[in-house]
Amino acid sequence: MMTRVLAAMMALMLSVSAGLAQNGPLRIEITEGVIEPVPFAAPAFVAETAGAGEWGQRIAQVVADDLVGTGLFRQIGQQAFISQVTSFQSPVAYADWKAINAQALITGAVQTDGAGNLVVKFRVYDVFAGGELGAGLQFAGTTEGWRRMAHKVADAVYSRITGEGGYFDSRVVFVSEAGPKDDRRKRLGIMDYDGANVQYLTDSRALVLAPRFSPTGDRVLYTSYESGFPRIKVLDIGSVQSRTLEQGDATMSFAPRFAPDGRSVVYSLTTGGNTDLYKLDLGSGATTRLTSAPGIETAPSYAPDGSRIVFESDRSGTQQLYIMPAGGGEAQRISFGDGRYGTPVWSPRGDLIAFTKQSKGRFHIGVMRVDGSEERLLTASFLDEGPTWAPNGRVIMFARETQGAQGTSSLYSVDVSGRNLKRVRTPDGASDPSWSPLQ
Repeated sequence: MMTRVLAAMMALMLSVSAGLAQNGPLRIEITEGVIEPVPFAAPAFVAETAGAGEWGQRIAQVVADDLVGTGLFRQIGQQAFISQVTSFQSPVAYADWKAINAQALITGAVQTDGAGNLVVKFRVYDVFAGGELGAGLQFAGTTEGWRRMAHKVADAVYSRITGEGGYFDSRVVFVSEAGPKDDRRKRLGIMDYDGANVQYLTDSRALVLAPRFSPTGDRVLYTSYESGFPRIKVLDIGSVQSRTLEQGDATMSFAPRFAPDGRSVVYSLTTGGNTDLYKLDLGSGATTRLTSAPGIETAPSYAPDGSRIVFESDRSGTQQLYIMPAGGGEAQRISFGDGRYGTPVWSPRGDLIAFTKQSKGRFHIGVMRVDGSEERLLTASFLDEGPTWAPNGRVIMFARETQGAQGTSSLYSVDVSGRNLKRVRTPDGASDPSWSPLQ
């Protein structure tokens, strides 16, 4: 049963009255949106060994930043604290935290040694109910990986309060863009979900597009123009080594994406003036043609169970979305609104498909049910495109380009209710994001 912290977390929409919220715990649906974020306190984690104090402060702040960044939580500043947490084992003075309206309390402790090892433990308390939410947990690693440990703590806190899976311990691969618009240099970058720890995986000598993570997060597919024609390459993140998946000077291949089992790749291949979807078995190298309709079939994305593929096609005369069996066969159109639809991506939860829509001179990121029903547009701007899902299927990241001759592209995120639109900071311009699974 959800706690009263959970009940207080969401101010419900029209379907639930304030009176119901006061009568007991409610199961919260994040898709409904939030009017009033839940207030929480996150004191600096207690240093249990010499030199651990700095890590305790850093970790507590990243945990708080992760939670606040969702739009579901509001941090209470330390200046308001009545009680101070000086020991991880000390009992909680619930009355003091209630007095400052903290509905959730996060406490923790850190230990370090001279070899750079780091141990983090934490607890989450429902202040209103006067009890702990689940058992305390402990993570061990190194001081170099302190941010990842903080994200793990935040994921656990988020899950306990919302009942949803977390997404903070994840990364995003993207195209980093630098230089003027008529001479833009592009290379692959990878970063934490919040824009920290940026590293570059390729140089800017060849144009790169559309990176896509493998299901295990250790490889990235992308399209490279190194040969002058678009070719699909796969890059091992650990070694930063890449190889071309298929050859053929007379063809162009692009828009690749891994199957959920990681054993095959679906992609677009242009031959004889027609662009169709193909499947490549990574073990045998065998290819299978999946579509044969006139026109352009591209941007394929698998259902989480691997049974179906959603893709974009202009076979009806305009750019629309279709779903077909993973092995090919008859495709069903699912988009019927005004405008053009593209870049569909199946949610990790299997319930929604995100897409780019162009209508009446504006671009939108939207979502719809798998059958095409309940279409909702989450954003609108001069150019929004290329959605990618967070691992929990509750947040979408995309690229937004500003208008003008020197327009630049930046990454943004928005939740599935259309709330909490925010920019993801990167050192340069950025486009084509792809969110990893949880690490």
